[in-house]
Formats: sequence, structure tokens, C-alpha cells
Amino acid sequence: MAGLRTGKGVLRRKPFEQIEETGGGETGQLTRVLGVWQLTAIGVGGIIGAGIFTLAGAVANGKAGPAVVLSFLVAGIASAAAAFSYAEFAGLIPKAGSAYTYGYAVLGELPGWFIGWDLLLEYTAIVSVVAIGISGYFSFLLGSLGVDLPAWMLGAPGTGDGHRMDLFAALLCLLIAWLLNLGMRNAARFEMAVVGLKVVVVIVVIVVGAFHIRSSNYVPFFPYGVGGVFAGAATVFFAVFGYDAMSTAAEESKDATRHMPRAILYSLAIAMTLYVLACLVLTGMQKYTEIDRVSGFSTAFKSVGLTWLADVIAVGAIIGILTVMFTFMLGVTRVWFSMSRDGLLPKWFAKTHPVRHVPTRVTWIVGVVSALIAGFLPIVEAAELTNIGILLAFVVVCAAVIVLRYRRPDLPRTFRTPGMPFVPAVGIAFSLWLITFLAWQTWVRFVVWFLIGLVVYFAYSYRHSELAGAEAGERAPE
Repeated sequence: MAGLRTGKGVLRRKPFEQIEETGGGETGQLTRVLGVWQLTAIGVGGIIGAGIFTLAGAVANGKAGPAVVLSFLVAGIASAAAAFSYAEFAGLIPKAGSAYTYGYAVLGELPGWFIGWDLLLEYTAIVSVVAIGISGYFSFLLGSLGVDLPAWMLGAPGTGDGHRMDLFAALLCLLIAWLLNLGMRNAARFEMAVVGLKVVVVIVVIVVGAFHIRSSNYVPFFPYGVGGVFAGAATVFFAVFGYDAMSTAAEESKDATRHMPRAILYSLAIAMTLYVLACLVLTGMQKYTEIDRVSGFSTAFKSVGLTWLADVIAVGAIIGILTVMFTFMLGVTRVWFSMSRDGLLPKWFAKTHPVRHVPTRVTWIVGVVSALIAGFLPIVEAAELTNIGILLAFVVVCAAVIVLRYRRPDLPRTFRTPGMPFVPAVGIAFSLWLITFLAWQTWVRFVVWFLIGLVVYFAYSYRHSELAGAEAGERAPE
């Protein structure tokens, strides 16, 4: 077993030469079916969705006003700096797990564990946030058709009179879990078709809405001050990534070392262009104080007399945001699968379906947990729950790419982060800065989750890790 790792104890890590795209054995294997444009579609599907159709309105109304477009740009700059780092790692380590795997390989087992542990919570919460957003558009659409649903099923407790749970949001989480369990080939075909529909809807929104912009709606541009821009950026940050969740599917890519870096950069460039244009249209069509926090674009078009288009947007939002749920549920299940395969969590979770070759067990667990969050937690609280762990993951990946460039400059890289080390440093600085704008409740939840993870690691993961077995083998007498 000698040579299977470098470092000792909680900082042990595998040499890059022995980080293989492993599979089979007791845990099963994933199948290679994704090309560059399928990967790009998964990335775009993960980025475009809640940010446009739900959070853009919520942040414009309550935090940034018309300057919400700057909130997206600030978050986008930090995201782009990190995206270059992800792209370099994706071409270098074509293995499931994304930031967890990168951190494990470069910084050691404990840092990798905490990134993976955070992502389990963050990605699951994102799935729930998006489900709540879709539910809001669904309620708007039914209301416009004259269909009144019972109040108890329309939202989480405390979000309205008589609300007991968001039933539709919970059911959507279970639907995505079922879809992912059909197998990656079939699921990817669904994702490609629905992402195409979503992009068309966003383009229609931008083109038609541009004819109804009133410049007076942009005044005042900073109603909540410059601080509101950064507070908004911290809230919408999770809406400008998604490529990181897509990168967890490296072992299901036909040619990960070439396709993954390209797909990461393509998806972010497409998404940011559409985000900026859509935000300008939304805040130009309607005064920020009147923008609906749940179904912003639908109500904005309704306010200018385009009721038919409002209904089309609601339908497009319901269908299109499903892709965000798809991408992040895919991400959390692949991180969980990878951590279990490495022995940091029970290998029972890494079992794959014998025919479909997907991690069925963890997919259903994530589906049920995300359904509970979506059903009983308001959207703003759920959204803030997602951001701190993702921001820290970005910090780790940006730092790791710098460390590895100097530690192992000889490694073959299919993509190299430009402006080294300035660009990754920008990603680190922006991510840390945005963390300071998160609510104290977010910090409390994060610390609690961190402490739980610490207990799990030392009670189980440290002893059951595959690298722990290698370490024990080296200590054993000859």
C-alpha cells in the first residue's frame, strides 16, 4: 500500500499519478455518456433559473433596487475568477466530486472532507430554494387561470395566512430524484431539451421587455446604498454558479480532460450575458418597490398589459427552473458518491444501480431531504443557507490551484488559469468579502453543520478512509 498517499493523518492525500477515474468493485461505476454541449447544458441549466425567475425580483425589491444588476456583476466577477480555477482542475482531475476531490488531492483529507460536507448541505438547500421558486410561479399561473388552491399547501409556515407547507415544491424535489434515477443518458436528454426551452424564454423576456422600459424606474439607482449591492450579491451568488455542480459529473463525461474546462467557461459566459440583460429589463419595466418577490417577471409583464406573456413566462419558469434542480441534485449525489467511495462515508451509499449505473440510494435520500426543506422553510432563509459553504468551496479551489501550480508545475494541464496567481486571488478576496454580508443566522447554521461534520469525521471517516488503510499498512510489521 506504500505510495498510495502523501502526508500523514488528517492531511494525507493521494499523489496525482494515482488519482484514477475509479469505479467498479463493491461500489459500482458510472457511465460515460456526456459530450461538451451536454455538459454545457447542465452548467447553463444550473446557473440560469432561480437568479432570473425568483431572486432577481426579491433582491431588487428588498436589498438593491435597480442596482440588482450590479449585484449580479459583483457575484459574477467572483464566480468567473473561481471558474478559471475549476476549469484547470476539471482538466487535471477528471473525477467525480469537484471541489471535494480537488481539496482532498491538494490540501489533504480533512480540508477535502469539510468541503464535501458543506456541499452536501449547500447543494441540497439549493435544490429546495429552486423548488420553492417554481412553486411561486405555479401558484401565479393557476391564479391567472382562476384556479384557487387550498391555502395550507401554498407555502411554508409563516409565509402567508393558513400556509402549512409548500406541497408542490416538495413534490418537485421527489420528481427530480426519480428523473435522475432513470440513468444519465435519459436524464441528459431531458436536460438538453428543457435548457433550450429555458434560454428561448429568457430571450423572449429580454426582447419584448426592452420595449416597455421606462428610464424613470431606474431612479434612484441605489435606493439601499452601495452596501445594498453587496448584500444583494451575497444573496444571489449561488445563482451565478452551477458549473461547479456540473463538474461533479466528470466521470460521466466522454472526454473530461478536454470537455469539462470548455463547458465550465461556456456555461458561465452564456448565463452572465442573459442575467445582466434580464435584470435591466425587469427593473426598467417596473418600479423596484412594486416588483413581486416571488414571480417578478410574470407580474412585471402583467403590469404593462401583457398578461398572455406573463402566463408564458410562468410556464417557462416552471419548466426551465427544473434544470437548476437537476444540476444541483446531480452535484450533491456525485459528491456523496465520491466521498463514500473514498471511505469517508459508508460505502453503502456508493452502491450504483446494476443497469442504470447511477447512485440510486443517495439520490432518493437527497430527494426526500430537499423535499422537507422546500416544504417547510421560507425561500429567503433557504437561500441564505446555501451561500456560505459554496463561497468557502470557491476559496479552497482558488487557493488549491495556486498551491498546486507551484508545488507540481510538471503536471499536464489541458487548461491553465490565466493571470496566475492574481485571478485566483481575486476569487478568494471576493468570496471572503461576500461572506461578510451574510446574515448572522447563516453563520449559526454553518457553525452547527461544521461541528456536526467534525464529529462525523473523527468518529467515522478518519478511521474508515481508504487512505487510513494505506497508512495502517505502512505501520504494520513486515
